[in-house]
Amino acid sequence: MHASMAGQFERFSSDSAVDKSAVDFGAGFVWGASTASYQIEGAVGEDGRGPSVWDVFAHTPGRINNGDTGDVACDHYHRYREDVEWLAKGGFGAYRFSTAWSRILPAGTGPINPLGLDFYDRLVDALIARGITPWLCLYHWDLPQALQARGGWLNRDIAGWFADYAHIVAERLADRVKHWVMLNEPNVHALLGHGVGTHAPGLSGQTTVAAALHHQNLAQGTAIAALRGQNRDLELGTVLNLQPVRPASERAEDRAAAVRFDALWNRAIIDPLIRGTYPGPLANEFAPLVHDGDLSIIHQPLDMLGLNYYSRIYAAYEPGRPFDAWFGRAPANLARTAMGWPIEPDGLYEQLVELRDRYGNPTVYVTENGSAFDDIVGADGTIEDSQRVAYLRDHLAAARRAARDGTALRGYFVWSLMDNFEWAEGFAKRFGLLHIDYRTLQRTPKASFAWLADVIKRAR
Repeated sequence: MHASMAGQFERFSSDSAVDKSAVDFGAGFVWGASTASYQIEGAVGEDGRGPSVWDVFAHTPGRINNGDTGDVACDHYHRYREDVEWLAKGGFGAYRFSTAWSRILPAGTGPINPLGLDFYDRLVDALIARGITPWLCLYHWDLPQALQARGGWLNRDIAGWFADYAHIVAERLADRVKHWVMLNEPNVHALLGHGVGTHAPGLSGQTTVAAALHHQNLAQGTAIAALRGQNRDLELGTVLNLQPVRPASERAEDRAAAVRFDALWNRAIIDPLIRGTYPGPLANEFAPLVHDGDLSIIHQPLDMLGLNYYSRIYAAYEPGRPFDAWFGRAPANLARTAMGWPIEPDGLYEQLVELRDRYGNPTVYVTENGSAFDDIVGADGTIEDSQRVAYLRDHLAAARRAARDGTALRGYFVWSLMDNFEWAEGFAKRFGLLHIDYRTLQRTPKASFAWLADVIKRAR
């Protein structure tokens, strides 16, 4: 840690005291931070990396706020050592990152790019050297554009392509990386990228969202089986964004829409995985996609499940949207983040309890939880993000309550270590504990960084 970095951190340490009893999750609880490849790495044309769907989408006029792209992002590709030092300074015991498929296989299949694997080799070694456990996510939405040209997630052959990619990454890294998650938020990727076109690859339609969901589920199961056969000492799982769904009003059409939206957003990703079936309200939509044996492949035993949680969803009837259901208005009395998302920490408790009661209480880690606010850099360079501190405090309290009520919660990863490219929002929304100056790429810890570092220190 450079002296200047330490000085930035110490500015916030005096007022961050936390009662140990409020953060006591028991021995072995994992404290981590999460990021994603396209959102932070940059270096999109370096060392043999091929283009991804997000490179193409971000460079399409009108797609991204302010015309931003991930071409440089946070320049993590070149600054990863500095970022690892920040993880160590914060006391994080684990770091969830994603590998960029097109950095390793520029065409998605075929020749391997050794320089791409070399980067993740260096990152993993740097983490381990600082006592930080690497958690590797194989896919966080940045499909190689070459595979999109072959149908992408609408082509069921992608299950085999993904398993081959997983095998290649594991051959290089599984000797040191023991925690592997397959996909990040397949529901978000399917609906926003293939249902309404606001995310890459920009497709829309009811049949396309169903196909993208099913083929992600199939790829996930295929890869888990392949990795389990390849390495017996790995902990394997996946990451789901699950959100309790309520109707936006008491109108009959909104209540019915909430059932459909819950089936699409939540049940279509977790029911096949844990129960081996698609949810009843959408069973007819998925039936043409399901081949003999698919559900057995998807229904894989998991070592752990990653849960991403930000808020509840208030669904409304909206003709023209997939399944005529969409995000409705949340109650007006709820506070909101800069994303407009309601702040509902009790929804995290509700979701964890549902995993306990409805899905057999799997071992679960909160793999993303965090908030965007309009952070202001003070004249002295400090960022007093008290709203984010309150958000984290209240969600950790909800998580601790769930752990005490018998859920198998084993860890918490904040989203995100640093401000980054926030998909269609570009750089306008900031989720990070570290502020990024996108002109200079300087990292500056916010008050929330010191607060969470103190939580982690007192929890141990």
